[in-house]
Amino acid sequence: MLGPEVGRLAEDLAGLAPDPVAAVEELLGPVAAAALHREEPAAALAATRVAAGPLAAWVRAFVLGAAVPRRALATAVPRTGVDGLERLGLVVTAGAGDDDEVRATVDLRPVGVDDAHDAAWWLASDQGASVTGAALDPGHVLGVGGASVTLAGLTVRDHRARALDLGTGSGIQALAAGRHCDAVVATDVSERALAFARFNAALAGADLDLRLGSLLEPVRGERFDLVVSNPPFVITPRGLVASAMLPAYDYRDAGRAGDALVAELVAGMGDVLAPGGVAQLLGNWEHRAGEDWTERVGSWLDASGLDGWVVQREVLDPAQYAELWLRDGGAVRAQDPAGWDAAVTGWLADFAARGVQGVGLGFVVLRRPAGRPGMRRVEEQTGPVAGPLGDHVLTVLAAHDLLSGLDDDGLAGLRLLVAPDVTEERHLRPGDAGPRVILLRQGGGLGRVVTAGTALAGLVGACDGELTVGQLVGGLAAVLEVGVDELRAELFGQVRALVADGFLRPVAP
Repeated sequence: MLGPEVGRLAEDLAGLAPDPVAAVEELLGPVAAAALHREEPAAALAATRVAAGPLAAWVRAFVLGAAVPRRALATAVPRTGVDGLERLGLVVTAGAGDDDEVRATVDLRPVGVDDAHDAAWWLASDQGASVTGAALDPGHVLGVGGASVTLAGLTVRDHRARALDLGTGSGIQALAAGRHCDAVVATDVSERALAFARFNAALAGADLDLRLGSLLEPVRGERFDLVVSNPPFVITPRGLVASAMLPAYDYRDAGRAGDALVAELVAGMGDVLAPGGVAQLLGNWEHRAGEDWTERVGSWLDASGLDGWVVQREVLDPAQYAELWLRDGGAVRAQDPAGWDAAVTGWLADFAARGVQGVGLGFVVLRRPAGRPGMRRVEEQTGPVAGPLGDHVLTVLAAHDLLSGLDDDGLAGLRLLVAPDVTEERHLRPGDAGPRVILLRQGGGLGRVVTAGTALAGLVGACDGELTVGQLVGGLAAVLEVGVDELRAELFGQVRALVADGFLRPVAP
């Protein structure tokens, strides 16, 4: 599949547009582009019928899966040629005539990663159900979807020596890691996925160490400074996996019962993280009757021997969860109502056998600390996220390190600054002399909102890095006519929480 023609293709694709992601969006227009993001191609097909030029021909063939005349596609790849695309296994042709049809056999589109590097690549993957009109093959290799974008935005982007992309799929996380890591190992249980990742790395001019194997097996005994994973975490009833409606998909089914896959990964991550190393993975976990989900998932963190932070972003009930993943595989109830109903019923029975009342969706951050693990955060934050979280994760980890060794006298000696994304809202009723509610709102990070009393709002408003926390509390105590010790007791816990969540940042001595 690889050879000099990949290099020629890379040159051709680079010539289609300097910013291909933006160019495709502009070509399609906002309505069609938004529909395509929802995997509804009709509007995009209509837009490309009236558009002309090499990029339109490429999008029509390789993004929308439509047949295009050989002549039109040839203008997009003057160095590679249509014959070169065929030798690479990317198209099938009906003939050698200019008007003969050419069809793409893969999806090959520009993709962007919304992180600190604002990177973009041309990425090949299998065509989706919206193109083929059929349920996905069990060995289907995904392109870049919502989960991929979430993980890329979550990943810390400081310089790291060695990175591991566990379950690489078509390789997008590994390519992103290669921009700030000296060496990247990428693993997958699927040979087809690794073939796509190999092609995409060659197309991008990236050097990846690709290995075949399940989960952590291919890297036993090795250590990494960064691990990222969008693992096969879907909770699938084992008894239904052989059915036509619910085959075992390589990209999402790991053959474990319930949520054991995520528990296993979290517990095993300590075996591969180097000191100071950070792992970030997406996951699903069960909410079981009679158990607090935070303690259940928290026990996985305890078993890892690492610092851990779990954030639940959404909760689905059992029926919603079953329907989500049936649709994900390309199943449509109208095409097979009996099969759909049987699959949902089986899914619900599997959940009921374990007392599952809901499924949480979110992410896990793990770190090997220099000393004993001391970070154990398990929480739910469901609001919208404004942008990439990688820098915020680094801020939270650094804040934990600062606060874990800081007593109240040490806190009193800190000089703090309000983070630039933090705003204050004051809510008053007409005629009120003062606000009834004061909110501190985080524009970045997880978009947290904190209700502040008058004293806390006054302290935060005065955090310009000049005075220490102790000096600010002393001044507030005089203004409010309360005792300093009383005010310290009220505010210090709240100040710690604001530092821990990135609202307030310490000024370097």
